[in-house]
Parts: sequence; C-alpha cells; structure tokens
Amino acid sequence: MAVSRKLKKQMSEGGWIRKMFEEGIALKKKFGEENVFDFSLGNPVIEPPRQFHRELRKWADKPLAGIHRYMPNAGYPETRASVAKYLASQTGLLFIGNDVVMTCGAAGGLNVVLKTIVEAGGEVIIFTPYFAEYIYYIDNVQGVTVTVPTDDQFLPDIKALEKAITKKTKAIIINSPNNPTGVVYNEAVFKKIGSVLRKKESEFGTEIYLISDDVYRRLVYDERKCPYVFDYHPHSILVTSYSKDLALPGERIGYVAVNPEDGGRDELVAGMVFCNRTLGFVNAPALMQNVVRNLQEASVDISQYEKKRDVLYKSLTKMGYSIVKPQGAFYIFPKSPVADEIKFIDTLLKQNVLVVPGKGFGAPGYFRISYCVDDRVIEGALPRFKKAAEEFGLS
Repeated sequence: MAVSRKLKKQMSEGGWIRKMFEEGIALKKKFGEENVFDFSLGNPVIEPPRQFHRELRKWADKPLAGIHRYMPNAGYPETRASVAKYLASQTGLLFIGNDVVMTCGAAGGLNVVLKTIVEAGGEVIIFTPYFAEYIYYIDNVQGVTVTVPTDDQFLPDIKALEKAITKKTKAIIINSPNNPTGVVYNEAVFKKIGSVLRKKESEFGTEIYLISDDVYRRLVYDERKCPYVFDYHPHSILVTSYSKDLALPGERIGYVAVNPEDGGRDELVAGMVFCNRTLGFVNAPALMQNVVRNLQEASVDISQYEKKRDVLYKSLTKMGYSIVKPQGAFYIFPKSPVADEIKFIDTLLKQNVLVVPGKGFGAPGYFRISYCVDDRVIEGALPRFKKAAEEFGLS
C-alpha cells in the first residue's frame, strides 16, 4: 500500500469540495466551459484591486537588494508592524509587530497555531457546519475534534458548547462570516462564547484559546458589523489571509495575530515562530509580504458579491428552496429537497451544475453554492435549479 490506512480513509471520506471541482474540470473538457455551471470552489472570480497591481509593479520594477532571501521566520518586521498598526486602529488595542506572525495563508496559520497550543489528545471544538479541512488540521497535531451543533439560523448552540468543554479542551475555532453558510456571528454570540470559556477556564484551571478564522471579514453585507474576537476573551487568536478580500488565494499570504492582553503572548508568539519554521512553511512568501504591507485597508469591491448573493437568494427562495440568508462571505447553503443531498446533487450534476454536499461540512441534508463566479454561471444555472426544484416537488 502506497499510503497509510489512515490517510487512505481520510482521502475517501473527505475532500468533497475538490472532488466536485475536479468533476467540473472533466465536464468542461467534455461539454465546453460555457455549458458547465461550477459552484464548487471558493475561488474568487473578481480580480485583485488596482492598489495591488500598483504595489506589485513597484516591487517588480525596483526591487531592493535581497528581496528574495530569507527573512526572520515571523516575517518582515515592517510588514508585521503595518498589520499591527491596522489592527490597533480597528480594535483600540495596543498591538505591536511582535504580536503578529506572517504565514502561508490562513491554512498555514491555523496549522501553526494548533501545533503551538495543542498536545496529543487535546480537544478542539468546531461548530457544524464547518470548513472541512479543520478536521485534518486538528488531526495533524494528534488532536481530537469535538463538534458542536448550531441552531436553525446556523448560530452556535451555547448550551451544547458548555456541555462539550472538558478539561482536555484546548481551543475552539470559530469562522465568521462562515463557510459554508455565509452567517455572521453578532456581538451577542461572541459575548456568550467568551462568558462560557471564562467560566470553564475557572472551573478546570486551564487555558482555552478562542481561535477566529477571519478570512471573510471584509465580505460582509447589509451594513452588518463583524466583531473582532479580542474583545470577548483574553486568550484569543485571529487567523486570516488576503485570499478573499484581495482575491489572492494562490499567493498563500496571511497572518496570525495574538491578543495583546494575553499574559502569555510572548511565549505563544515564540512558539508560533518556531512552528512556522519546523512545519516546513519556513516563512510567508517574501514578495507578497512586501506587496501587502501597504494594502491593509484595500479590498475588492464587495458589492459585486452582494449582488450575486441577492440574485441567487431571491431566485432560489422563489423556486421553493429553504435558505438562511447569507450575511457575508460568498456562499449560500440551501436545504436539500430530500434528506440524501447526494441524490439531489447527482440530479444537478446531470444538468452540468456542480455544488458541494453538506456532508462535506458535517451537515448532511444541505448543499453549498459558492457564488464567487461570473454572472453568466449564475444566469445559466438558474433554469436548471428550477427544473431540479420541480422534479423534487418544491413550489
């Protein structure tokens, strides 16, 4: 056997997003790209903003000597300081550059954080539905995943959270705006989570970290607020990337920021710097660290995503689909017309429409549509969604 039994099992069970994405590639070759309607991957269709291209040209045309060499494993001091200044302006907290570690995207950042704080057998709580890769990141550090349900609006079940926390609980990962639901956690949710954590820390005499995956923070609609995690729990860590707000997923550039009010922040950051190196990331990409340094407030035009959301939500609900209206990110998570969503997804697939089953996010009976696509994909798919709705008796 070429791969371990454990990995083979994980490969067969996981990776629904990539499975559907690769299915889409095959269909496009067979039927032509214009005849395939692929909503599988959160791969931004909007190009990076002009400020990004300006900075990229600046560094390409007039590079400093040594720009492609190693730097400290935590990243360029100037870039870390720039991130810290931005976070301070947003939160009112006294962030400094040493509170920030530049990483290979948010995925790299989450792996670095978990490696730093989780012992073998330590428990990490995630809420369903969840971004599927979390389970594998936790397994990478020999941690144990504990899932906690959400309510009918996909907000965390606080009572269930309190019951799930044990002496082995080391961290909770939250993701708002959420992938796959598009739900944004409001201030009340953050307060309740923080209150539970402080209570349980006192009860068990342990530290429980609240890790916030903030990759979609800038993609929030309807003038809704997206709270920062730092105000609600002292042992809090923000992990993010520039993949969504600057449309740079392929550049693998992000960062981790530790709450400056965490008494153990220096040791925590030192551990992350060490893990950034020993996990094999070494450091975040040098060129991109320089490019994003002056882009802390830049973003793609999120109104384009908001318009796509509105078209899909209005059209699908009119067809009879049951949906919690997304408030951010670029995903919509309808309930399947039948309990076995794979059956429904296969029906869509026969019409060259690709979506991802909810079971890939720990939520069977739903399916995810990623609407960071060209308008023509949405327009072409809507009649097919309608046909499927009629076939399964929606009205």
